[in-house]
Amino acid sequence: MKFSLGFSPCPNDTFIFDALVNKKIDTEGMEFDLFLEDVETLNQWAMQGRLDISKISYGVLPLVLSQYELLDAGGALGKGVGPLLISRKPIPLTAINDCRIAIPGRRTTAHLLFSLAFPEARQKEFMVFSGVEEAVLSGAVDCGVIIHENRFTYQQKGLVKIVDLGEFWELETGAPIPLGGIVFKKGLDPALANKINQLIRKSLEYAFSNYPELPEFVRSHAQEMDEWVMRQHIDLYVNNYSLTLGPEGEKAIEILLQTYERVHAGSHDSPFIS
Repeated sequence: MKFSLGFSPCPNDTFIFDALVNKKIDTEGMEFDLFLEDVETLNQWAMQGRLDISKISYGVLPLVLSQYELLDAGGALGKGVGPLLISRKPIPLTAINDCRIAIPGRRTTAHLLFSLAFPEARQKEFMVFSGVEEAVLSGAVDCGVIIHENRFTYQQKGLVKIVDLGEFWELETGAPIPLGGIVFKKGLDPALANKINQLIRKSLEYAFSNYPELPEFVRSHAQEMDEWVMRQHIDLYVNNYSLTLGPEGEKAIEILLQTYERVHAGSHDSPFIS
């Protein structure tokens, strides 16, 4: 049986799925048409119901629950893993509402966490996450929300942290930060969802058992990334929550869904709907 499968080319995703898509484990007859895309593209596709299995931002989860169910394995949650708001020079928090802000996608978790911290900010420019740093450096925007590998390199470029949006979330909720999860299309055999979940977990267990070796699949999709950045990326975003959400992870997602409703209800022009 063949499924369409989408995830990002970032090291955490390629690390998790390497053994599955490259058949280093027994896939039990499952085949996959692979789509490697940035997460905002995957979010858009999930809203269209395009793929059978997909990585998404938890920020878009409320908008796709009618079409997809959330799997237990393969996601990214944790503490100390949230997006950062950065700029070229220090900016008082009271001035953020008047700033031009680069956001890595309208329907991302990063946008939801930013909106929770700065609900009155309106001058937002949405772009692919890899373009945020350059937008800040060039002066096209005053500040930007960075995710993924940019968390590890922004200081080398002379940029400064204004606020850790993940830390803000943790102080507000006491929960780990739900960044991204894996969804399975409804309408397919529910037993298949369970099987796919088990295979994703086995794929990650295989990766963990061979770490710190970096698979060629990870390296080939992170060609411009230093090895230490790849490892930091994996060490930060891949953890026990990636094997199973557990009660704490499930509670964090419940809080995020409640937060989405609160932020959405507070604006007639929802930041999550075009």
